[in-house]
Amino acid sequence: MIQRLGELWQHTPLAFWLVLAACAYFAVMAVRLTVIDVRHHLLPNRIIFPSYAVAGVLLLAASAFPGAGAGGAPDAPGFAAGLMALPLLRVVAGAAILWLFYFVLRAAYPPGMGFGDVKLAGVLGMYLGYLGWGHLFAGTFLAFLLGGVWSIVLLAAGRGTLKSSIPFGPFMLAGAAAAMLLPA
Repeated sequence: MIQRLGELWQHTPLAFWLVLAACAYFAVMAVRLTVIDVRHHLLPNRIIFPSYAVAGVLLLAASAFPGAGAGGAPDAPGFAAGLMALPLLRVVAGAAILWLFYFVLRAAYPPGMGFGDVKLAGVLGMYLGYLGWGHLFAGTFLAFLLGGVWSIVLLAAGRGTLKSSIPFGPFMLAGAAAAMLLPA
């Protein structure tokens, strides 16, 4: 995201400010949700639902500028590949894909994941989709990697069991933030 911000500043200053505002909102949202999820194992709708609107408006507006999207594949063959390279579609598709992935995980094993995680996944999908498909995959992978490492640490320290629940929202947010720092 940092590399992308530098490119936007040079070529599309208005898109730069829109993406910077989206990043600032992400940081505030991430801190608030992390604190609440760690304390109460809850990701409140009063934070997540407005995040769809804020991230959606800012990232879609930034994507509307020519050359403002990242992670596309302009030389990819085929009509569908060309469409999915459009940043506007990646923002929306990223949200839908990540939401659906987490929804399937929740449906497969409901005690393993709360529906707040599913709702948060859509918001994170917008941010990661804006950057590109590799970022979407990396953010998702890092969330599960970080959550798994934390679970192993808790088990090794004797502070948890295989039946212990951990708040997964902070790992989703950390995975997305780490992926946002990766180069395009």
